[in-house]
Amino acid sequence: MRQIKVFHVDAFTSEPFGGNPAGVVLDGDKLSVAEMQKVASELNLPESVFMLKTNHPEADVKVRYFTPKEEIDFCGHATVGLAWILAEKLGWTEKMDTVKFETNIGLVPVKWNKENGLLQSVEMTQITPKVKEIEINLEHLSSMIGIPAYEINDQFPIKLANTGNWHLIVPIKNQRAIDSAKPRLDELSEFNRLHNVSTTHLFTFETTESGYDVYTRDFAPAVGIPEDPVTGSANGAMAGYFALEEILEKDKTHHLTIAQGHAFGRPGTLYASIEPGPIIKIAGSAVITIEGILQLK
Repeated sequence: MRQIKVFHVDAFTSEPFGGNPAGVVLDGDKLSVAEMQKVASELNLPESVFMLKTNHPEADVKVRYFTPKEEIDFCGHATVGLAWILAEKLGWTEKMDTVKFETNIGLVPVKWNKENGLLQSVEMTQITPKVKEIEINLEHLSSMIGIPAYEINDQFPIKLANTGNWHLIVPIKNQRAIDSAKPRLDELSEFNRLHNVSTTHLFTFETTESGYDVYTRDFAPAVGIPEDPVTGSANGAMAGYFALEEILEKDKTHHLTIAQGHAFGRPGTLYASIEPGPIIKIAGSAVITIEGILQLK
């Protein structure tokens, strides 16, 4: 009987039961790909991350990400969760300030931010952002996301954006409209699969949440997640979209505090830095809520 240690980590929050839960498995080398998928399905969290040995000369570890349904190339909140475990449970911050993860989309450096010796947050530098056009009928989009077409904000373009996965970025006029969204998940899943899109990401600058610059919700039925509570990859792609579409002033550094998960009942906070290049960094804290042993034959 094999014993695999597993962790449940709530990412992008400092409070248990907030943010986005991720499974973290340090013993990925003991598992086949099929077993990783079964473990992710058993944990039944939005994503689970598995750490493995790497042969990459610049990486410290290799990671693979799975939803309960399938493997995906990158996951921001699970990256935060793994980095938090490496610091808090394995003491990696005693010997280094940054860990480099080898992922399916390339190297992702993650920096630990400490204050008075205590871990405050982790910050990942995502891969170079890109955007591309998508042809979509507004009425069709309105029907899929469950928001009236007049609530879609025509001041900003609807685009696909990527810092690891493709996301459909949809500007909405205000938080009230986003909170009222009732997506048709079957239609959205079919559309996203057709266009190779991981998630549909709604955003607005008109938020009622105090202290936040942007408010978002994210739907990912195509990869087995009806709603992702707080997502580092989609918000990173959105930040890249802000830069590449020059929604924020070009050639300046911007810092955004992003709210997500409030409508889901798991409020979370992400900190996005957009540096000239553009270079996208997403930061947040985490809480370890469960530590246990999974029994495998």
